[in-house]
Amino acid sequence: MPGRVRQAPRFPVPRAAKRWLTVAAALVAVVAFSGAGTYEPGAPPILESLGKRIPVGFVLPFVLLLLAIAVLPVFARGWWHEDRNKAKVAGFFALPVVVLFAYHFGDHGVLALWHQLMEYLSFIVLIGALYVISGDILIDGTLRGTSRSNTLLLGIGAVLANLIGTTGASLLLIRPLIRSNLHRRRVAHVPIFFIFVVANCGGLLTPLGDPPLFLGFLKGVPFEWTLRLFPQWLLVNGVLLVLFAIWDWRAETRDAREGAAAPPAEDRENSAFAIRGAHNFVFLAALIGLLFAAGRGFGNSGRPWPFGVQEGVLVALAVASYFTTRREIREKNRVSFGPMIEVAILFAGIFITITPAVLLLDEHGSRLGLTEPWHYFWAAGLMSSVLDNAPAYLTATATACGAQQIPLEGRYLAVFLELPQARSAAQILSAISCGCVFMGALTYLGNAPNFIVRAYAEESNIRMPSFFGFMGYSLAILVPLFGVVTFVFFRP
Repeated sequence: MPGRVRQAPRFPVPRAAKRWLTVAAALVAVVAFSGAGTYEPGAPPILESLGKRIPVGFVLPFVLLLLAIAVLPVFARGWWHEDRNKAKVAGFFALPVVVLFAYHFGDHGVLALWHQLMEYLSFIVLIGALYVISGDILIDGTLRGTSRSNTLLLGIGAVLANLIGTTGASLLLIRPLIRSNLHRRRVAHVPIFFIFVVANCGGLLTPLGDPPLFLGFLKGVPFEWTLRLFPQWLLVNGVLLVLFAIWDWRAETRDAREGAAAPPAEDRENSAFAIRGAHNFVFLAALIGLLFAAGRGFGNSGRPWPFGVQEGVLVALAVASYFTTRREIREKNRVSFGPMIEVAILFAGIFITITPAVLLLDEHGSRLGLTEPWHYFWAAGLMSSVLDNAPAYLTATATACGAQQIPLEGRYLAVFLELPQARSAAQILSAISCGCVFMGALTYLGNAPNFIVRAYAEESNIRMPSFFGFMGYSLAILVPLFGVVTFVFFRP
């Protein structure tokens, strides 16, 4: 029957998840105790020479991996569905980079890979903790899916994304949003605008909001720095919410004329609103406090915590959330570890293969002609739409730092923001941040939650557009809006 949601599986920790969790824990422990994370600002720039020695051809595995991620789900959907096949593809392209760095560059190459491994583990542990904790919170009851309630839910998601991340907000809100609209016929635009607002553009104001901002935080951007981007956030999300309200009202009106706008009787009888698993908000608050403290360093000194401390506490919070939440909450939320495992696999390959590109851009970034904030806004944004916004942020900031001869070691973005021309540096970093967060919505590849929202909508029998069909929506709606952002905030 159209619109029927399939029964959720039970939620023990699956074997695949146990294996990946074990591997992740072992890697964190190995890196933490190896001393690879003891680099401090001011140490000799031992990676500085690598950018001069890396052949341009080393970027090829990164490009081919991204191409595979874009093409294989279309032309080999069944084969690509298996996580082991994703791991084979990621490993196939990552292995040459590992071998070449280890044997061609010796200790410097190994150190570069260690640093990338630390960044990957910090990134994936945070995303995983948010995934688990937010999945243990259930918004219960059935709302009546009207243009007013849908717009309100998207607006709440735009704010919430800054507290629990675009991934957490997407997981928390997409389920009640889809459930409340299953009685309607014209609803494909609802998850599309949800991807635009909640899964991407909403998460601009804190390092928790979107993965690229968290990577910037790890590289020295102060925790509260992104709050200065509120005007850009308000313009983009405000316009999108107005457009959505008009679009959804028209769709709702057309459904009403055809007799398809009233929810089923069983939904009207069971519409009590409740939040279950609310104790997990305590774990979310602890997570936010942890990241804020880690950004301040020991005694607000800015000296980074040793690798493994923050990651270990995040894992502990996720485990505590998992074992203090009743299984039926996760079952009703229809949460599984599948999407998180997919993200972990693909990003492992991306973080390894992007290493040559980042070092090359740091060395030769000044030759690319990127000088104005609007250059960085569009360059970083367009990279985000196809690279995923996290590696795009690393690539763009490496280019900006390379133009200022700042080595990519330690908290190098703090050094960038302290340049004598601090205002110009802040404008460039603002442009990169906005480009990466906003333009992650241009394609399904732009941000991990895009995949999650699309998968959940399709499981609920909502026909989502293809890869290029989704781009049609984004080109028509988002690109003109980003042109306005360019003129208002990053004027050439």
